[in-house]
Amino acid sequence: MRVFLFSVLCLLSVPRMQSMLRAQQGEVKSHVLPNGLKVLIQEDHNVPNVALYFFYRIGSRNERPGTTGVSHFFEHMMFNGAKKFGPKQFDNEMEKAGGSNNAYTTQDVTVYTDWFPTTALELMFDMEADRMQNLAFDPKIVESERGVVYSERRTSVDNSNGGLLYEQMRAAAFTAHPYHWPVVGWPSDIESWTMDDLRAHYKTGYAPNNCVMVVVGDVTEAQVMALTKKYLEPIPQQPPPPAIRTKEPEQNGERRVTVRKQAQLPLQLVAFHVPDAKSPDTTVLEVIDALLTAGQSSRLYSRMVDKDQVALNVGAQAGRSLDPGLFVFSVTPRSGVDPARTEKTLFEEIERLRKENVAEDELTKAKNQMLAQHYKQLKTIAGRANLLGTFEVFRGDYNKLFTSDKDIEAVTAADVRRVAAKYFDEKNRTVATLIPEAK
Repeated sequence: MRVFLFSVLCLLSVPRMQSMLRAQQGEVKSHVLPNGLKVLIQEDHNVPNVALYFFYRIGSRNERPGTTGVSHFFEHMMFNGAKKFGPKQFDNEMEKAGGSNNAYTTQDVTVYTDWFPTTALELMFDMEADRMQNLAFDPKIVESERGVVYSERRTSVDNSNGGLLYEQMRAAAFTAHPYHWPVVGWPSDIESWTMDDLRAHYKTGYAPNNCVMVVVGDVTEAQVMALTKKYLEPIPQQPPPPAIRTKEPEQNGERRVTVRKQAQLPLQLVAFHVPDAKSPDTTVLEVIDALLTAGQSSRLYSRMVDKDQVALNVGAQAGRSLDPGLFVFSVTPRSGVDPARTEKTLFEEIERLRKENVAEDELTKAKNQMLAQHYKQLKTIAGRANLLGTFEVFRGDYNKLFTSDKDIEAVTAADVRRVAAKYFDEKNRTVATLIPEAK
């Protein structure tokens, strides 16, 4: 977990933040079109801007051996022209209108993010509808973007010590489930996607019935729905992506991965299998993340970086996923420190969490850090759009966003101890270590 940066908002009391933000946020209006597209709208007229997010339920978990990486490929292709707006026009038209955009791909979703003045609202609906229905498959552009994606893999994995270790760790932690392969794809698959592979992936993954659209900002419900009916409702629904039937078998013993590579320092990743995002234990795991790694007063930072001085940094990631996923610890040992020593220290702190109840003031501090970050995200239209879509897709109901603060506050010391004992078991972990080698 990254160190939190506190704004003036974070200095307010938690109840004050709750009341202030709820007063600012309007009611979320929800609609489902006849073609299956789900629409979430929240009006916010404080600034004349709009955040428009498209959550497509398509990620690397929806791929198969031979097509890995294709979801990430489409994150690039969706900016390369459709029927009405040609190559590069999406970016060019948006910039002329004063807006900007981005996108990201995970194991579970591909998300497209647009931020723009309200005056560009109809233009954005027109362009988004065009690429949802009529994406171009020009062979020259396909091959060009294939090369770009392969280059990105070389940068983020092949030539990245952390990226390579993370890829190998996940490949060892998952033996059956599609979370086994990387989002960016295996090299041989990137080289061999066929045009039929691409068209089939686009047809099911980018159908309106496989999408949640979130609109937050200076709009009205009537305005958004009129444009939605004009541009998006005519797009026909498609058969959904095949269901993921494979479940990862229970892990019955520690797994270890060692990567030997030219590097200045060793790296360590320790992963434990945890439940999917809908599990009540997910919130407890996020609190544990804060307890152990949020800020310089957190348990792991104060012990491993400050007190024992065995690590340069330590972090954790309690990721949300549609299927059971991983809680991952990351450690960078100091120069000259044997990775076995940092590993031993990490395991001691994990065991302490499993065996002893955390003090109430320490638990309160961790929860307040989480709440401050949560409210900070809710302050912006972009933060709210992303959270609304995330809760709708991963938690199954966007309404849970507005009770998530209560879920955090309800976590007890007994919950922390129970969940740590349940998941942070030696038999349930995968340890990956990068050992530096000389040239």
